[in-house]
Amino acid sequence: MGLSTHVLDTMNGCPAAGMSVALYATQGEQAQLIKSLVLNADGRSEGPLLETSQLQQGTYRLVFGVKEYFAALGVALPQPNFLDKVSLDFGVADPAQHYHVPLLVSPWSYSTYRGS
Repeated sequence: MGLSTHVLDTMNGCPAAGMSVALYATQGEQAQLIKSLVLNADGRSEGPLLETSQLQQGTYRLVFGVKEYFAALGVALPQPNFLDKVSLDFGVADPAQHYHVPLLVSPWSYSTYRGS
């Protein structure tokens, strides 16, 4: 299954359709963009972010366009907004396993976990 993500908009109780996401491979302070995409109507990417054959042991970063998403919905946001981009750094110890990195988000908070 490789690497996947799913974003739920907890303010509106729905998937975060249209949110931008960027995936980076990281090494120390350096980050290399692997892909950028926009989430579908279910708040997911079309297919895995990385297939099992592409996933390598190491560290990665997902960057979610939270401010941009809520602004596009017409949510009145303060300037500057509390959350702009949410950046999640995580490690892959065993690339043969499925790594699912969900995000639950509102303009004021977020949480994540290793999903199944």
